[in-house]
Amino acid sequence: MIDLRNKHFFIVGGSRGIGAGAAKLAAALGARVGLTFRGDQAAAEQVVEEIKKKEGRAAAFKADVQNEGEIGAAVDASVKQFGPLHGMVVSAGVFEHMPIETMTVEFWNRTIGINLTGTMLAVKAAARHMRAAKTGGSIVIYTSTAGQSGGGGGSSAYCTSKAGQIVFMKCMAHELAADRIRVNCIAPAWTETEMAAASLERLGREKVAKSFPLGRIGQVSDIANATCYLLSDLAEFVTGSTLTVDGGLAMRG
Repeated sequence: MIDLRNKHFFIVGGSRGIGAGAAKLAAALGARVGLTFRGDQAAAEQVVEEIKKKEGRAAAFKADVQNEGEIGAAVDASVKQFGPLHGMVVSAGVFEHMPIETMTVEFWNRTIGINLTGTMLAVKAAARHMRAAKTGGSIVIYTSTAGQSGGGGGSSAYCTSKAGQIVFMKCMAHELAADRIRVNCIAPAWTETEMAAASLERLGREKVAKSFPLGRIGQVSDIANATCYLLSDLAEFVTGSTLTVDGGLAMRG
């Protein structure tokens, strides 16, 4: 049984999708949860209310992951409310396409800025608090199977940002190990989220589902389960790793 009682975790991008799923499950397992939203305050407050209705503890904080001051202030506020930080989940991201022939610097920089620079700023804010608390802990970064294998269809910026997250994670695992702070990635394949909905419709859900050896598209709960394992003491000897949660899709190349 995963037990997250007496723990405080901060979910960057916890107002929707797999971030919201992780926030809800972590709270259900006993954690105190802070989460960020950038624009959709109503969605973030709904996640918090769902957690509170089940007697959990949570709060939402407005922050743009690309703004160092905002993300730092949000983590500070969560620590003030919920106590020492035991871990972070970095879920904020963007999934957009543009072929190389029409690729603009602005598009490239936006994707890299949100997905990769945002990851660095979030981990920087977490590491400061976690090192000071001297309690160790766990940081989980959501990458993608696209960051492991690449992809077509104008996804070069996205794939590059996700590959960068994996290398950054390994660097942080080395750098923070002496403080007993574990850093790992989770690499989902296609998962039923708002961000992936348009692409799944375009490709055809039934066709995508059949491409998985396990015969279905990933669900938010699949990623949340893996996340809470990595956050928990059950994974206390796991760091510098990428946990691929893809229903066996990578086996098919």
